[in-house]
Amino acid sequence: MSDSFFSLAQHYHHRTKYDPDTLAQQAQPLDYTRQPVPFKFYQVGVEIDLKPYLDGDQAVASEVSPTEAHDWMRLSRLLINAYGLTAKFPTMSGEMFYLRSAPSAGGLYPAEVYLVSRGTKLLPAGLYNYQARTHSLWRYWDDHNWGNLQRACFWHPALEATHMALVVTGVFYRSAWRYRDRAYRRICLDTGHLLGNIELASALTDYRPHLIASFADEAMAQLLYLSPDEEGVLAVLPLADLLAVEQNLALTQTIFATPAQTTYEDAPDGQLLHYFHQTTNLPATTNAPNWPSRHPPETDDDSPLEDKYNFPFCLRVPTQTAPIPWGNDLSPLETTILRRRSTRQYSGGSISFEALKQLLDFTYQPQHYRDQGLDGDPDYCDLGLLQTFLAVSNVEGLESGCYYYAPRSQELRQVRFKQFRPELHYLCLGQELGRDAAAVLFHTADLKAATAAYGDRVYRYLHLDAGHLGQRLNLAAIYLGLGVSGIGGFYDDQVNEVLGIPADEAVIYITTLGQPANT
Repeated sequence: MSDSFFSLAQHYHHRTKYDPDTLAQQAQPLDYTRQPVPFKFYQVGVEIDLKPYLDGDQAVASEVSPTEAHDWMRLSRLLINAYGLTAKFPTMSGEMFYLRSAPSAGGLYPAEVYLVSRGTKLLPAGLYNYQARTHSLWRYWDDHNWGNLQRACFWHPALEATHMALVVTGVFYRSAWRYRDRAYRRICLDTGHLLGNIELASALTDYRPHLIASFADEAMAQLLYLSPDEEGVLAVLPLADLLAVEQNLALTQTIFATPAQTTYEDAPDGQLLHYFHQTTNLPATTNAPNWPSRHPPETDDDSPLEDKYNFPFCLRVPTQTAPIPWGNDLSPLETTILRRRSTRQYSGGSISFEALKQLLDFTYQPQHYRDQGLDGDPDYCDLGLLQTFLAVSNVEGLESGCYYYAPRSQELRQVRFKQFRPELHYLCLGQELGRDAAAVLFHTADLKAATAAYGDRVYRYLHLDAGHLGQRLNLAAIYLGLGVSGIGGFYDDQVNEVLGIPADEAVIYITTLGQPANT
């Protein structure tokens, strides 16, 4: 197909594909003298230290009322579980390298977390940046007008009663330093990981976040005092305090605004990322979306999603299972979030089919976890746009091959019979993670259909959702004692050819699962 028939999202995806014939020529050595720092620094403002409320510092707690001390503890736990530091170690250069609770491609951490306060008993009205390195909030602007946030979000009803909102941005160069124009994919996936953590960390601390991904981009940048060429807003999350009666309300389901279709210029390499982000912005003049009442997931079986890969003679394997026992206090979940690590090497050994079923259950069937205090209907952009395939290499009791996962029917459907280990090694750019994993999960999307539904901005939504699902896979795998690692670098077209996935399904994200090597 000629580029002239591509939407902007398709054009960007096509231009940033990895191809075995050209990847070596495109590769450039990294300039470590220009390596970005994954933290923001402010010259003026006020720091609010959140560490004492994690440690239960009695001296600090005695300075406030028990209720306020408890609320500080909740906010402190929310932020450290969402994006806080979990480890640090020195590098060969002598600099410290920091790991966070949410994974990031290449350890570059392009996402930034801001808190907008309407004015609460803890936080005066203003703008705050979460300083992960010191686990503190930096108040860098006073007297914020909450109405400006509402206006930029097209008067979303979740902002009417709430008094705090998290805003997640992407600092482009942090990821582009290594991944160049393809970095936009990684930035949105990393943001999706973070959204998954925010969702689960909120359940631990009695908040309820609501995802807003339709907002006036320039207005949001002005509100936070960002340079749009360097940093872009990707998600706004009003936080309903479930312990406050006036905020304990049924929120609304997000409907995503569709920007006008744009034509693309032949942006040169190195500028495509910024061009694509800017041209998928929503202007403040966009008609406000019609925010409907929130409703539970549909339960009927007459869905095109379920029928798309429902071949008459394929092997069908049910995946229903008992939910992972996080417990009513969710303490195992918090422990899992804080000890999560990306696996660097697999042994090549098998995983049980029961473990795989539990992974799929936690990731795709959140309604099974309501009794444990988790949100049974978490916010995504539109999961109906994403498809899930698994290349199974070594799962006990499950034949090797490629399977389509049908989430509504809760079954795996075999679409290709083959042992894919050598091909997976190749498809994942020669990474041994692909070869030695017991199973490799692929999130894909029909970009043409997705763009028709939501315009070119849908490219953000697809990667946010895939990253969100990927983080649930990460946490379930760690809890079950398995290895897990996401892969954002792969030979795009060859994945479809090798696994038998239709060519119109763009590969969005890969997650590898297996037995970690004893290293």
